[in-house]
Amino acid sequence: MSQEVASFDYVVVGAGSAGCLLANRLSADPSNRVLLIEAGKPDNYHWIHIPVGYLYCIGNPRADWMYSTQPDKGLNGRSLLYPRGKTLGGCSSINGMIYMRGQARDYDNWAALTGEEAWGWDASLRDFMAHEDHHKLDGGADPATGDNSRFSDLHGHGGEWRVEKQRLRWEVLDSFARAATQIGIPASDDFNTGDNSGVGYFDVNQKSGWRWNTSKAFLRPVASRPNLTVWTEAQVERLTFDTGLDGMPRCTGVSLHKGGRLRQVQALRETILSAGAVNSPQILQLSGIGPADLLQSHGITPLRDAPVGENLQDHLQIRAVFKVKARTLNALANSFLGKARIGAEYLFRRSGPMSMAPSQLGAFTRSGPGRPHANLEYHVQPLSLEAFGEKLHAFPAITVSVCNLNPTSRGHVRIASADFRDAPLISPNYLATDEDRQVAAESLKQVRQIMAQPAMAGYQPEEYKPGIQYQSDQELARLAGDIATTIFHPAGTVKMGRADDSSAVLDPHLRVKGVGGLRVVDASIMPEITSGNTNSPTVMIAEKAARWILAGQ
Repeated sequence: MSQEVASFDYVVVGAGSAGCLLANRLSADPSNRVLLIEAGKPDNYHWIHIPVGYLYCIGNPRADWMYSTQPDKGLNGRSLLYPRGKTLGGCSSINGMIYMRGQARDYDNWAALTGEEAWGWDASLRDFMAHEDHHKLDGGADPATGDNSRFSDLHGHGGEWRVEKQRLRWEVLDSFARAATQIGIPASDDFNTGDNSGVGYFDVNQKSGWRWNTSKAFLRPVASRPNLTVWTEAQVERLTFDTGLDGMPRCTGVSLHKGGRLRQVQALRETILSAGAVNSPQILQLSGIGPADLLQSHGITPLRDAPVGENLQDHLQIRAVFKVKARTLNALANSFLGKARIGAEYLFRRSGPMSMAPSQLGAFTRSGPGRPHANLEYHVQPLSLEAFGEKLHAFPAITVSVCNLNPTSRGHVRIASADFRDAPLISPNYLATDEDRQVAAESLKQVRQIMAQPAMAGYQPEEYKPGIQYQSDQELARLAGDIATTIFHPAGTVKMGRADDSSAVLDPHLRVKGVGGLRVVDASIMPEITSGNTNSPTVMIAEKAARWILAGQ
């Protein structure tokens, strides 16, 4: 197999939520030659851009790595599909489009764990706002009050990352929101102020009814830059190294396969891994950076013994289903005329069910009075089905999914062999702690409490799943293992931390400890998962990292 060598200043591996922004920012200086490498194809598949198209992208090798987890004890031996974006835009091309920052305490905690004040909420808020284009500032003022001061301190306008309202509402979801307020959850018109407690409709990364992924936001506007090169269908085999002047290993670039040829790419300044919480640890381990015993078991000589792939965290959602006496999407989508109406509404108005995110209504609250902050997130949908990808139920129903925002269980990602083409072994280790099992039971009880409120009485809700016969905490925790699924938020597998933190792979500026010329910039760097959806925090991480990279910090 022939080898070709190319040379760039910066090599970014992974054109996903972080990589697209990095390529944009690093190539803004025309003297920087930047290569962005993506294993998947361009994002020209039509279902990527139609919001409901996530149904046709997840589980489709055209846009998904098609991973699955190892059988999980906490899920009573079940294995889950584990979607990861494999196309320009990465997971932002196949995800639920929900714009969510998390809570201020998440970032202040990162600052405390790393000793770097720049990770705190106030500094991170500026990085969120730097690329934001928020609908609340369209026209320069809040249309309800004519005043924008309330929002201008919290949101940006004119940036690349578009945030819009959802383009549909459902009466049954409005009623659920009222029921939530009846148990003390306040109404909210903005989940992104630093305290996301409340109930309301999610904001989404869409533009005029189309999905707005990071490829459209950050790559397309700068595609003509002569100093920016984008390679698709190029899979990295491993990182390459030599010895630096300080005697430490230094990353010199990557070895990759593209077009049936092995190519060597040199990075004169830095190589940046932005391949995500599954693929970044895989590439590091294949390159000799990881747990020494794991690497040696696969015949890989350890370059640096480090806990790469450990600390995996994810949000596990428990899907409760209630039959209701109401119009829901089940009936509409199960008839020919209903499907025709849905298609016509999207074709002519870019609204209706084809424009909707997988979850429309959200709520953040505490699982019990002893919790100091909101530790649950609800995703409420006017539809129901047995499992993702299956047909909607024939009866009208809604799904009330709830997840533990701050799981204490930790899993891992480990290579299965020394062959880069073999999928890594993903073990989330869900519901492994007493606390996580207790929160699972508490959350299901709270779902029942909301559904029993007067605002829902007219719908005569009937619990279909998990079933009212399950009442004790032990029964509910076990049932959570039977019906829960991932909400697709893996994080933490290449953790950042202080110099003396032996569990941290990266320093606070995301440089791999003990290795020169190499950083990781994606959701894998999170020491603890954010209290909400993880996509936009990953974009923020890239904004902050780009500034450090350009400054040589």
